[in-house]
Amino acid sequence: MAKEYSRTQRVAQEMQKEIAIILQREIKDPRVGMATVSSVEVSRDLAYAKVFVTFLNDNEPQQIKIGITALQDASGFIRSLLGKAMRLRVVPELTFSYDSSLVEGMRMSNLVSQVVQNDRARRGEAEPDEGGEGKKD
Repeated sequence: MAKEYSRTQRVAQEMQKEIAIILQREIKDPRVGMATVSSVEVSRDLAYAKVFVTFLNDNEPQQIKIGITALQDASGFIRSLLGKAMRLRVVPELTFSYDSSLVEGMRMSNLVSQVVQNDRARRGEAEPDEGGEGKKD
């Protein structure tokens, strides 16, 4: 019987949860702000982990860069707390990276909405109701 998830995937999922808790409760650096861990990629030998984060309040590239630098500076502290929370022989070396997929997804969604709106306006159609296209008898 094949395994559904590999060990690296399970470790990555647990690390994501623990790092999110650590960022929320332990990191008091104002440069980090409201950071969310979107995913974690762990190497096969569990020696390295790439942590993808998003910042809720900051959309400026300079603020994002400052936040990533602050997290990278605190990576040793986060790694030590992670070692206490998880029972691993070797705690992976952490590298923080900004995850732009959430921002890009919102941008794409807005573009699609604008195109649909422009198409309806060009055709002269009315906006559909929230409940659906119309009533059925």
